[in-house]
Amino acid sequence: MAVKSEEEIVNKVAGSGLVTIDLGDYYPHEHVAEIDIKDFLFEGIILKEKDFRKALDELDWKQFEGKIVAVFCSEDAIIPKWAYMLVSMHAFPYTAKVYFGTREFAIQEAILLRIEKEINPADYEGKRVVIKGCSDREISEMIYMEITNLLLPHVKSLMYGEPCSTVPIYKKK
Repeated sequence: MAVKSEEEIVNKVAGSGLVTIDLGDYYPHEHVAEIDIKDFLFEGIILKEKDFRKALDELDWKQFEGKIVAVFCSEDAIIPKWAYMLVSMHAFPYTAKVYFGTREFAIQEAILLRIEKEINPADYEGKRVVIKGCSDREISEMIYMEITNLLLPHVKSLMYGEPCSTVPIYKKK
């Protein structure tokens, strides 16, 4: 009687040469806090410079230590540009970064900043790259567009999804 040989289990994904980028890895580590200028408006409609400066001087800025701060106004009020500059000036010594916009916008910008600093597109020259589709964090469509713009001139192919199931985006001719 002939003895059957065991078939070797081969991980085709591991041997495929695909490089996976998980955009969730670039999500900011810092907590994101918000400063809403509406809290400083007189009667909910106007910003008085003297009162605003006093309120900023009295604010406990240490509460923002090491955090990303998103500064915006949720009221439909005209806020002078210098007001945002004053907030930035006060926050600067304590925060990791100050952004104009909502919390979501600040997160998006922080992700882009990390991608710019940490991804060298030349490292992906001629490679087959998969941009991971599922992440533990919410990643905006804009981030997926930006990583595409960054990598497109360099990669051999670009795909979206998981290495075992991808949507082809680009293949160099």
